[in-house]
Amino acid sequence: MITQSAFLEVNLKNLVFNYRYLSSKNKGQFTGATIKANAYGLGDCKIIKVLYKAGCKHFFVATLYEAIELRQKFKYGYLYVLNGINRNNISSYLTKNKIIPIVNSIQNLEEIKSYKKEIYIGLHIDTGINRLGMPIEDITKIKKINNVRIKLVMSHLASANEKSNPYNNKQSFIFNKLTNKYFKSNIKSFVASTGIALNKNLHYDLARPGIALYGGHNNTILRKKIKPVVRLRAKILQIKNLNKNNFVGYNQTFCSKKKMVIAIIGIGYADGFLRKFSNRCYVYYNKFKFRIIGRISMDTITIDITKQCKMLKVGMIVDLINYKNDIEKIANNCDTISNEILTSISNRVKRVYIH
Repeated sequence: MITQSAFLEVNLKNLVFNYRYLSSKNKGQFTGATIKANAYGLGDCKIIKVLYKAGCKHFFVATLYEAIELRQKFKYGYLYVLNGINRNNISSYLTKNKIIPIVNSIQNLEEIKSYKKEIYIGLHIDTGINRLGMPIEDITKIKKINNVRIKLVMSHLASANEKSNPYNNKQSFIFNKLTNKYFKSNIKSFVASTGIALNKNLHYDLARPGIALYGGHNNTILRKKIKPVVRLRAKILQIKNLNKNNFVGYNQTFCSKKKMVIAIIGIGYADGFLRKFSNRCYVYYNKFKFRIIGRISMDTITIDITKQCKMLKVGMIVDLINYKNDIEKIANNCDTISNEILTSISNRVKRVYIH
């Protein structure tokens, strides 16, 4: 029994389909999975088990905290920490939990010297995105450290969703040159989700898709094959009549021009249905759609049901995201990306897994 006002259905069959499709397009040896931010909000413990069973052995998270939480419940596969480590947490967790930190700087690498036991790391080279990653000029400064074994060398594309952007090739040229010279025998990883849809020469050994696993395609060529994975649903809490010239919600952003029937739905920005969706998005029931009116509150939204008021009842379930009106459609309507849509859905929304 679902007692929450809102819940998120996660279609595990479609998740596995997306993983296998991306694996088939990847010309490298391995296809991993990025499961940071609680697997983009879908539940990392559940997702890692399903993907491991589907053949995935390499998993990427952002923080050490995420990695430790996962390791306590899931003992298999390689687990990489993209945000790296510091001196204080090397001995406490990494060897014991078989967690592989991604080293992003010379300073970080130097800190590992103090740890005497053998440790596996990944090395992130910044080829031009200028976020985390070791600057190119520091690569030549890397000296052999007896206890360190480099498991993986990686970089990250800045414009993978733009197929014709020459910056992709520029970054690839840098990565290829450096890895051939210094890291020829190491596993190499360069592309994430949309990068898989680019030139196969960019795939190298290990792809690490994220949003595409969960139904996002960023309007690239992947949209023809990637299946939606989530369905965000919520209950109708109340239905009421509205007179002409009545305001709805905070700050009078909507005023009725005639008599209306409205429904209040049990989901709001505390659940991750963002305020930016106010007066811009729709709610769905069967083949009908209902416009969101007024400002989205912390716990509720309001919709106009005037034309179908006899069809909807208190307690019925409506869709805010479904397979036809998916995370990409909402993202396009609201000037954001599907990654933000998914990762914003809070833990107050119950996850329900469809097998």
